[in-house]
Amino acid sequence: MSLYDDAVLVLKGHEGQDELRQSYLDHLAAHPDGIWKACHSGHVTASALVIDPERGRVLLTLHRKLRMWLQMGGHCEPGDATLAAAALREATEESGMAGLTLLPGGPVRLDRHPIPPPCHTHYDVQYAALAPPGAVEAISDESLDLRWFAYDEVAGVADGSVAQLLEATRARL
Repeated sequence: MSLYDDAVLVLKGHEGQDELRQSYLDHLAAHPDGIWKACHSGHVTASALVIDPERGRVLLTLHRKLRMWLQMGGHCEPGDATLAAAALREATEESGMAGLTLLPGGPVRLDRHPIPPPCHTHYDVQYAALAPPGAVEAISDESLDLRWFAYDEVAGVADGSVAQLLEATRARL
């Protein structure tokens, strides 16, 4: 199965956000290359909120280009077999943590947002990744900083999409 096929299946199976989900499916139907960064009309991305439920906190990255506190995530790559694998790869690379596991049940939510040119839109498929006990983070080249935030601090440092992702993740937990 191709990554494109996996993306369509994941989106068809995602419950909730029906109108937004359909816009993702419509985009992919119109753009067979819609999972790749080269698709300048917009492309699917995969992200994961790294969460430590035992300590009531999440790990956010200060994104180098956007200069915003965000969950880990980014573009799909040819080696990614599934969207879940892409999200886990991105979370592992950007957090520097080994042993992350995705929260069961597939994506937690979807978030479509504009990005600077040359592309126009990210169709982000958002997962949650559980940090293993004792995991230590390490800043990657894509980040200016990494920091743990208590659940109640997230809305004060990150934009609304990250706060909504945290809320949806906590509801699933």
